[in-house]
Amino acid sequence: MPRRALSNNQIKQKLQKPDWIKVNFVQGKNYKKVKEASKALNLNTVCQEANCPNIYECWDGGTATFMLLGDICTRGCRFCHVKSGNPKGVVDIFEPENTADAVKELELEYVVLTSVDRDDLSDGGSTHFAETVNQIYKKNENTLIEVLIPDFSGNLDNLSIVAKAKPTVIAHNIETTRTLTPLVRDARASYDRSLEVLRNVKELDSNIYTKSSIMLGFGEKYSEVIEAMRDLRKADVDILTIGQYLQPSDFHISIKQYVHPDEFIKLKDVAEDMGFKYVVSGPLVRSSYKAGEYFVKNLVK
Repeated sequence: MPRRALSNNQIKQKLQKPDWIKVNFVQGKNYKKVKEASKALNLNTVCQEANCPNIYECWDGGTATFMLLGDICTRGCRFCHVKSGNPKGVVDIFEPENTADAVKELELEYVVLTSVDRDDLSDGGSTHFAETVNQIYKKNENTLIEVLIPDFSGNLDNLSIVAKAKPTVIAHNIETTRTLTPLVRDARASYDRSLEVLRNVKELDSNIYTKSSIMLGFGEKYSEVIEAMRDLRKADVDILTIGQYLQPSDFHISIKQYVHPDEFIKLKDVAEDMGFKYVVSGPLVRSSYKAGEYFVKNLVK
């Protein structure tokens, strides 16, 4: 993981996709069911918008991540495939109920809700998040809900609105190390603010599990990754996922290295020794990767 200068030939050789980056393209029965339900109810999924490599595996396993508040993000992180722009305050008022209907139709035991950043809304979309959680509980009382939230520009009142809806997990991703944050994330996204969001969740409701994610492959140093994990533990984060950054297009920040699976195992061991309640670490792991299977089987139940 250390940074060092490479020749053009070395870079080309280094960035050839290794054998361990293998994606399952099989479209099973559940995959088609999730796709059809999302389309029928006019719902966005981050699985599609973010071009996630695990979409076939997760959807076929009955795990889906619904993306609330449209598909236009007010921020422009250099790693993200979701399009950026100005949503002009547009909100689908039927989305919370439609999402709850989809969860019921798909019989999901665990659902992940995320959203684009909505800096154009006074509450950052927090009320919409809370209403969606409430609607899901109303129609699916046994479903566990994870919300992967934006930072709400650091507004504690908006974060409180989401916490009061009592999702099982509130996740917020730091994405990368402190040093690389300005290069990887939108200028409005702060490493320290992300840590503050996670700390504040626990202060608002200590019974809510917190979760964050780190991507590797931007040129980070091993020591910086360890520092980021320590910072997350200091913020009392319960669950950590670590995955490989995969460049979605030539217009996004370039990938600097493919990290070997052994390194992910090593980081998992270190993270568990730090006291995280649960750690998922691997090249194709994403922040909501197999969330239901891992979380339900290994933590809640």
